[in-house]
Parts: sequence; C-alpha cells; structure tokens
Amino acid sequence: MRKAVLVMQIAFTYIGTVVGAGFATGQEILQFFTAYGWWAPFTIALSTVLFIWLGTKLMLLSHDIKARSYEDINRMLFGDRIGGAVSLFTMVIIICVNSVMLAGAGSVFVEYLHLNYQIGLLLTLVGSYWFVSRGMGAILKLNSIVAPTMLTFTLFIIIHTIQMPNAAQALTLSTDKTFYAAWSAPLLYGAFNLAMAQAVLVPLGASMPNKKVIQLGGIIGGVLIGLMLLSGHFALAVYMPGITQFDIPMGHIASGLGVFIQLIYVMLIFSEIFTTYVADVYGITLQMHQRTGIHPKLLIIMIMLFCFLFSQFGFKPLVSHLYPIFGAFSLAWIYLLIRSSGQRPTHTHRPPTDAPFPAALPLQPARQKHPTSPPES
Repeated sequence: MRKAVLVMQIAFTYIGTVVGAGFATGQEILQFFTAYGWWAPFTIALSTVLFIWLGTKLMLLSHDIKARSYEDINRMLFGDRIGGAVSLFTMVIIICVNSVMLAGAGSVFVEYLHLNYQIGLLLTLVGSYWFVSRGMGAILKLNSIVAPTMLTFTLFIIIHTIQMPNAAQALTLSTDKTFYAAWSAPLLYGAFNLAMAQAVLVPLGASMPNKKVIQLGGIIGGVLIGLMLLSGHFALAVYMPGITQFDIPMGHIASGLGVFIQLIYVMLIFSEIFTTYVADVYGITLQMHQRTGIHPKLLIIMIMLFCFLFSQFGFKPLVSHLYPIFGAFSLAWIYLLIRSSGQRPTHTHRPPTDAPFPAALPLQPARQKHPTSPPES
C-alpha cells in the first residue's frame, strides 16, 4: 500500500511540476503542437517518450548519487566547474519562468474572475509564500489533490470535444509549417520542461526508498502528461483558428460545459499554475540558500519580488519569447542527460542525515536539536 502511494505521489508531483502556466492554459499546447496541424499527435507522442524516458532517468540518477539539489546533477553532467556555472544559469532561468507562472495566474484573475491583474499577482504571492515556507511536504500534498482533479476535468473536456460536429477537424487540421519546425517543437518543449522540472524531480528521486517506485511513478506520470497533451490538442484543434486570440484558450473551451464547470476548470488552471510556481520557488530557494547562506524566508521574498516585477510584461509575450531561448539551452542539457552513466560528481553535497526530505531545507525553525514558441518555419 505504501509503495502504491509513493508511486502515485511521484506521478502527481511530476504532472503538477510540468503542468504549469503554459500547459494548463493551453498556450504551450497551442504554440508547440496544435499550430502544426495534423503533425501534432505524432509530435506529442515524441514528447511523451521524452517525459517517460528522461524524467524517470533524471530521478534514478538523483537516487543513485543521493543528489541534494539539481546542482549535484549538473556537476555530474558537465563536470565540477562548468556544472556550477550551468546551475547558476539554470537558477536564473527558473526564476524567469516563475515570472511566467505568476503572469499566468494574473491572467486568470483578469479574464475569468474580472479582478485587477495586480490584485491577482499579489494574492498568488501571498498564498505561495504560505506553502513554500512549509516545505516539500506541503507541496506534495498540494499536488496530490490538484493533479488528479485536473486529470478528471481534462477527461470532461475531451468527451465534450468528441461530441462536437466538427471533431474530425482535429485529425485533418492543415498547417503551413515545415517538417523541420514541426519535429523541432516537441524536442524543445520536452527539453525545456524537463530542465525546469529538475528543481523538483531531483530531490524527489533522491528521497525515494528504491528504484522500482521511481520507475513506476515516472512512467505513469509521463504517460498521463502525454494524454493530457493529446486531449488538450484535440480540444484546441476543433476551435482553430479563432482560439488563438485568447490568453487562456482552455478556459474559453470549458465555457461549453456550462458556467459552473467553467468556473471550476478555471480555478483548476490557476491551481496548476500555482503548484508549479510554488514548487519552483521552493527548489530555487534551496539552491540559493546553498550558494549564499541567506535566510530562506528572505530568499523567498526576494525571488517573489523579482517575479512580480518581471510578470508586468504579461503572460503571452513571456511564453512566446522566453521559452525558445531557454529551450535551446535545455537541448544541450538533455543531450548530456542521455549520455550520462550516473557517475558520482567529485564534490557532491550530501544531505544531512536528519533532513525530513533529501535536499529539503527546513524553511521553518528546526524541531531537532541542531520548483516557446517553437522555431519558426
């Protein structure tokens, strides 16, 4: 029973980490898959393979070397000196992506709750601080509630789409994109999301008791992410090209299920954005504390302040411009992950033996004595 719980905890945390602002709102699916018409189901299959294979491998490597944070993984992949520099760059990337998460949350408040954008940002920041300051346990519990609920409503969306008279359009949707652009998109998408998920997947893998649990959790999580991608694509394809005008296209589609269902689904979109944002802020706080020694709660405030300022650019522009840049960097990271044999880095930092979660930094006082658009055609 405990093994099954751990497996699903890994799967749901994996889903909750990947299904962030761009995914949950439909923007990522629209730009990386649906824009490529009938190619999309095949490119989604490729991304699913990447999520199953490399997401699981990342957690297994973390388990093997007892990684305390993603810096240990990067030192293993790139070597001690370059790995430290890559970890610093990754830190900057994750902070910038958190700004995308925050901007996505603000868009939810504007488009569907008719509240001021700044109020939406501030409410999200307050809630995030509460969860992040309580550590990984709170994050895992949050994902265990939100991820399965999101899966259920994704099923409702696809059932609704299948019943529409023009549902077949999802299979015949035309595109003027090139073959190269279509097949580069899933590589960029998978690489980017896996590189960003390392902040959470590394300590998660290191904390598990055995490899079997990690393998099952990684496979289930990867498959479910793929199914959610496919469901989202079919729903969006039916509404093409008009759906492209919305910042949160999946929320618009949910309106076809009734006002009540739409409101619940929009809140789920916000919840998925929220869980990814919380997990990323937690992961980057661990890393920055490891490097600087600054008090964790002060780091949380500093990170959130930067995200607040950067999110003023808006959600859709950030997804369109930041993701391709970070995706290109992530391709190099993924290439080295594929080649990696799991040898321990020279200067691996071991987690303290009394830590409640490997790599987990006690953000509350200790009771013991001592976390694009693809290439143009």
